Amino acid sequence: MEGAGGGAAYATRTAEEVFRDLRGRRAGMIKALTTDVEKFYKLCDPEKENLCLYGYPNETWEVTLPAEEVPPEIPEPALGINFARDGMNEKDWLALVAVHSDSWLLSVAFYFGARFGFDKEARRRLFNMINNLPTIFEVVTGAAKKQVKEKTPNSSSKSNKPSSKVQSKAESRSKSKLSAPKDEEGSGDDDAEEEEDDHDNTLCGTCGTNDGKDEFWICCDNCEKWYHGKCVKITPARAEHIKQYKCPDCTNKRARA
Repeated sequence: MEGAGGGAAYATRTAEEVFRDLRGRRAGMIKALTTDVEKFYKLCDPEKENLCLYGYPNETWEVTLPAEEVPPEIPEPALGINFARDGMNEKDWLALVAVHSDSWLLSVAFYFGARFGFDKEARRRLFNMINNLPTIFEVVTGAAKKQVKEKTPNSSSKSNKPSSKVQSKAESRSKSKLSAPKDEEGSGDDDAEEEEDDHDNTLCGTCGTNDGKDEFWICCDNCEKWYHGKCVKITPARAEHIKQYKCPDCTNKRARA
């Protein structure tokens, strides 16, 4: 199965290249379990044969049958994820798929590590890069967001520093950086630094990373999670015309209700 292996992956030779391959696959699987969850849910029909969730290096995903080759081109994801769909609470089922997806990503990454003869140092470097990312399970269940909040220093008293939640929603939607507004009255340099530290820990609700701080981000007015504009397909120009933004997850929950 050409798609399952993501043929381009065989060109990788370093720990950094294998990590980029993993990040692409991870991003695709996170999309399946978050922004594309309605489509993913429908594709996982329990009446069909054993289905697997594949993530590809180009950040796409696919629900399909396992590879026919024996042994397979790369390690296979968990089989039969569709069979448990209707027998479990949806959130629990998605969390279970997320756990298996995390396991699959690790097996693929270290399969490539063995194939390319990584030494102890390369394996350590690869693991550390992977370990610095929130797991798919943490992103899907919201645990990643909770961990960030727990790590964020709490001030002893309520300060007057401007935050993304205190600012008007229109301003929050249109800001292109996760940094504190500069030169505002009542904000000192220390407050600005604290604000920027908070934003540095903010993770995208879709891809689970805080990359692209200089890119456009948008905040959901319902769950107050932040998203890369490109991850939820919202441009700054479009955001200007949205009075109240709801992320795909909140929109899907309301539709199912």
